[in-house]
Amino acid sequence: MTATTATRIAALRTDPALSSLHRSLDVYYGDPARDTRMDAFYSRFVGSGDLVFDIGSHVGDHIGSFRRLGARVVAVEPQPLCLRALRTIYADDDQVTLVDAACGARTGRTRLHVNSTNPTVSTASLDFVRAANGAGGWESEVWDADIEVPVVTVDALIETYGVPTFTKIDVEGFEDEVLAGLSRPLPALSFEFTTIARAVAHRCLDRLTALGFAGFDVALGDDKSMTFRRWVSATDLATHLDDLPHAANAGDVYCVSR
Repeated sequence: MTATTATRIAALRTDPALSSLHRSLDVYYGDPARDTRMDAFYSRFVGSGDLVFDIGSHVGDHIGSFRRLGARVVAVEPQPLCLRALRTIYADDDQVTLVDAACGARTGRTRLHVNSTNPTVSTASLDFVRAANGAGGWESEVWDADIEVPVVTVDALIETYGVPTFTKIDVEGFEDEVLAGLSRPLPALSFEFTTIARAVAHRCLDRLTALGFAGFDVALGDDKSMTFRRWVSATDLATHLDDLPHAANAGDVYCVSR
């Protein structure tokens, strides 16, 4: 992290208008050991000169990792406060393109259900909000506002920016809709899953298999460590996700095409 970037993040951490993002900024920035682990993990997918799509960027810590690895990044984020933070942090980086939109099955507009006190779980999926209601570990989460946001598809992003080497999808239960807007295999991608919405992960796996993805693995939580350490079938991965206890909560499925 450059001195200029650190100064900008410090200012964001004290900006009262961004109070709902202060915890995320504290967690995701300023931990060199975490940055090192993240960079080592993503280096198997991303190299210098590659193009990466970061769909659901939140406050942009993954953008930082992809940039340290030398990639160009197209970051898709619909939340106004998150976009304000991203524009500040990456203001001078012409290798980061910010797209003010959600990503979905078709272009247009959608309702984003905003969790004002914990924006990291804001979502375009009403089913996800319903699944969280009363679920263990989610009792304190409240989606207290709706905003209308534009929607772009992955296919449209490819048409505009090119084919990404790696695509990260983290959109709180809307991952299957994002993949519905992709009509071709990509070299590699990841999508978030949660134990309150396992059916979404199943739909994602079905879609990816149909597109030609053949190898799958999963990392739980924020731990950038693969579970199988080899590529397994979608069927084996689906069985593993179903067998996870509810307390596992969330993680990211990684996929490679044939």
